[in-house]
Amino acid sequence: MTSTTDNAVRAYIEAHREAFLADLAAWLRIPSVSADPARAGDVARSAEWLAAQLSATGFPVTEVWPTAGLPAVYAEWPSGDPDAPTVLVYGHHDVQPAAREDGWDSDPFEPETRDGRLYARGAADDKGQVFFHTLGVRAHLAATGRTTPAVNLKLLIEGEEESGSPNFAALLRDRADRLACDAVIVSDTGMWSAETPTVCTGMRGLADCQIDLYGPAQDIHSGSFGGAVPNPATEAARLAAALHDRDRRVAIPGFYDGITPLTDDERALFAELPFDEDAWLRTAKSSATLGETGYSTLERVWARPTAEVNGIHGGYGGPGGKTVVPSTAQLKLSFRLVAGQDTDKVQQAVADWVAATLPAGIRHEITFWGATRPCLTPLDHPALQAVVRAMGRAFQQPIRFTREGGSGPAADLQDVLGAPVLFLGISVPSDGWHSVNEKVELDLLLKGVETTAYLWADLADNRPR
Repeated sequence: MTSTTDNAVRAYIEAHREAFLADLAAWLRIPSVSADPARAGDVARSAEWLAAQLSATGFPVTEVWPTAGLPAVYAEWPSGDPDAPTVLVYGHHDVQPAAREDGWDSDPFEPETRDGRLYARGAADDKGQVFFHTLGVRAHLAATGRTTPAVNLKLLIEGEEESGSPNFAALLRDRADRLACDAVIVSDTGMWSAETPTVCTGMRGLADCQIDLYGPAQDIHSGSFGGAVPNPATEAARLAAALHDRDRRVAIPGFYDGITPLTDDERALFAELPFDEDAWLRTAKSSATLGETGYSTLERVWARPTAEVNGIHGGYGGPGGKTVVPSTAQLKLSFRLVAGQDTDKVQQAVADWVAATLPAGIRHEITFWGATRPCLTPLDHPALQAVVRAMGRAFQQPIRFTREGGSGPAADLQDVLGAPVLFLGISVPSDGWHSVNEKVELDLLLKGVETTAYLWADLADNRPR
């Protein structure tokens, strides 16, 4: 049975729907492309616009925080209740590059509504999902009769996520006192589908590297010297082949140390999802699945660590033959990591494995890029259960669980702030993140508004500390 509060929330949202969408459209018109230096002014303008909008929403504290790169936005609305938990919402206001000539059906920075969908760059990733918190908190207040939120509500909206968040960890460390919280809500993710609403419980981490191999001081004749001196291209191939054992497990000693294994409950919940492997393969542009023995496709991409060869280079690649032993070769590797793995230890394990595997006569250099830690919230965590209940009220059906196979800044939030990270997103795969004709389903966007309207009181009643 729908409660009086639920009815009040829905009535408030409906009454303010058009104004909310008009404001969102105004924000989407700002081309805040962080990857384009020429758009740095637009990113700054986006930050100022959002800060003003949050102030108009009712946040008594709104600030634009400079970084070594592009600015973030911070807002704070204290509860007034001395025992209220503190919740931080994370999102980003920068967007991917976009131009009409890329294949868009309309101008990517002139929002257009068609068939219940709002098309614009950033509609789903991530301005739409950030912005639903503004109407959500107002609906929460209107329905409960409160003048302040039931939680101490903070927002941190980054300006460089689409450029790899190069200054985000430093910002968190510098502002850790201001950002202290009991839980983090990340609204920069999606659901399985409109028909199957889901909550993401974790993201994989990432470590990647380049291995440069050096043999002879120059390319040498394969007839005169081949078979008698080490070949860097051959050794690069041997390294690549040695990455996995026969069961497709990563064969680097120590790689799996500390891993948090999948539970039987999680495996059962993944299996409940309506996964169409043939459709997934078509999306992957592949004809078959292949991976670690004993795990399903979803388990492999969400909850198991991996090692991939991203590129392998060495020797002659021009037309015809050139019978040489090449002087150099190169291997690029990436490792997706799961909860329990430590990025520093994984990098050291990879470096030790490379050094132990290569023969005498091959000199090597290994370069690691910035690593991203994995994060995972247990299914029984009270804050996660509050998100699930709030979504269930909004969608009026059971909420299922997923994880993300990719990586993002969520682990930095978890590590620096020491708080659990919960994912609340309403985007669906067809929204076209980073692609042409990015859109958001308006009905789902408003479900995001409704979810947040319920969430703050639930978190206050079921403290996440």
